[in-house]
Parts: sequence; structure tokens; C-alpha cells
Amino acid sequence: MLDEIGRGSTSVVHLAMDSAGREVAVKELMAEYAAEPEGRRRLAREMATQARVRSPYVARLLDGDVEGERPYVVMQYVPGQPLGDLVAAYGPFRGARLLRLARRLALGLAAVHDAGVLHRDMAPGNVIVLGDRPALIDFGIAHGAGADKITKRGMVVGTPAYLSPELIEGEPATAASDVFSWAATLACAATGRPPFGRGSLHGTCFRILRGEHDLDGISGPLAELLPLGLRRDPAARPTARWFAGALAQASGEPDQSGRVVAA
Repeated sequence: MLDEIGRGSTSVVHLAMDSAGREVAVKELMAEYAAEPEGRRRLAREMATQARVRSPYVARLLDGDVEGERPYVVMQYVPGQPLGDLVAAYGPFRGARLLRLARRLALGLAAVHDAGVLHRDMAPGNVIVLGDRPALIDFGIAHGAGADKITKRGMVVGTPAYLSPELIEGEPATAASDVFSWAATLACAATGRPPFGRGSLHGTCFRILRGEHDLDGISGPLAELLPLGLRRDPAARPTARWFAGALAQASGEPDQSGRVVAA
């Protein structure tokens, strides 16, 4: 282990070096949670879901062991800073840089959904950015689409300011729920503030349920696209893949073959 680089409610993340000399991120359960079967089950579910996803815009799972004395997972180390920290320190993203960030994050989310996985906690704190290249991290509460619901009605799981209204109401997560969080995260990147305001959890959830989002200051293609992702009805939201295509057309960013991607 080289250094501690993150700490959550149940685990610690260390920067480490693997046998090939590569920097990796090691997420280890804290001792008190390692002693609980539920903590190990959650870590095993995180491994199983993240292992299914392949995208340059999603942190890759490399290894792990949930049966040993100190349960851990090894992930690709993603250099950069959390999106929320960057916006707080340097202000909102603008212009072509913002469009590239939005499209690449949509591509990462589309790859998650293509793998049959729901992330359930896309938020500025779970997007690491280097330049305008994002990487989606933290699959701690992710699960497979169609999996049994693991939270109770009235229990808010995820980052409240970026949760979809249906999750606040206790409905099952869907790909459309992740799309709502994607749109809310990009709104923060574009304006420097959460789209449903700050303050109490109750007030934030009330504004989300009422659809009272603040997108003032957003111009260009995202001014038209983000309201589609923030629609109250999940069935009316386009898919992450659709947004990636629409943003490719808007930005003119080519795919790996050099062709401009269409929706």
C-alpha cells in the first residue's frame, strides 16, 4: 500500500502497486464490516457487477477476494479529481470541453447498462476527471438490472441531490434512473451548482419530486438535451446511448474509427 486515497462509510481505498508495477486502487472493508456477512455480500455484489462492465470511461475491476480475513477489491487506478471538486475549485465546464465530458460520461453509462448493470449513484463525487476525460467509479450500491430490490421504501440510497424522483418515492431502480442522475450531474458540471438546489434533504427531495430544476446559464445543445434526461416520467427519458449519439452529432467528436457517431 502506498497511500490512503479515499474513505467511505464501510471501506477504505488505498493507492497500491501490483506485481507488474502498475498503480491500482485497493478498496478494503473496515474491520467491523468485514466481520459481518452482509458487508461481504455487498462487496461480492460490487465485484460481480463491476466485472461485467467494459468501457474506457468506467474504472475497471482487476481482482479481489471477499472470503479472506481482510475482504478487498482491486480496481484500475484512475488519476484525476472528482468532478465536484473540480467544479468547486475552478468553476463550471464550458463549450466543447463540456460537450466532450457529457458524451463520454454518457458512453460510460451506456456501457454499464449494456452489461445489464445499474449504477444507482452517479453524482459529481463518483466521476473522476482528468482533462475532459471522465471515469465512473464506485459500484458499491450497483446491482444487476432486474435484481431483487435491496432497500426499503422510505430509505434513500445514493447521493440525494442527484437521485431520480422514482427512487425517492421508493420505486425500483432502472436505467432511466441512472439517466436522470447523469443529467443532474452534467447540470452541476455546466453551472457549478446542483440542479435542485442546496439545503435540507427534505427540501431537495421536494424539488426533485416537483420537477423544479434550475438550468439557468446552460446554453447550446445541453440546454435542449438535459431537460429530456430530467423528465419526471422515467419512461419519457431517452437512453444513455441515445444521449451519447445526440452529443456526438452536436460536438462533431469522432468515434475510434474517425467517423462522427450518429444517434
